[in-house]
Amino acid sequence: QVVLVESGGGLVPAGGSLRLSCATSGLAFNLYGLGWFRQAPGKEREFVAAISWSGGTAYYTQSVKDRFVIRRVNANNTVYLQMNNLKPEDTAVYYCAAEYQQMVLSNKPDYWGQGTQVTVSS
Repeated sequence: QVVLVESGGGLVPAGGSLRLSCATSGLAFNLYGLGWFRQAPGKEREFVAAISWSGGTAYYTQSVKDRFVIRRVNANNTVYLQMNNLKPEDTAVYYCAAEYQQMVLSNKPDYWGQGTQVTVSS
């Protein structure tokens, strides 16, 4: 059984930082592209960042470039999202996603996590 478990969310003031983690089990981690999406209240789920299965390529949505960094550690089957200079508009539930040998760029990955809440106060 494949399981993705996010952690690290919370309440932070604007300008602060958080690091999200997504621990995975049940899949061949180094064969999966991994990504982060988010969904704010009343809005559709949107792409945030993705990293290739090799770790050599990463993509970000424009609004988080230069503030967020996605990283994977194959040795512990975990993907991270370091979020710096957080803004109130970053408030959302953040979801981890995995897709077999593909960059996770769409809303239809093979697997989703359950999400972790990030709230940025102004």
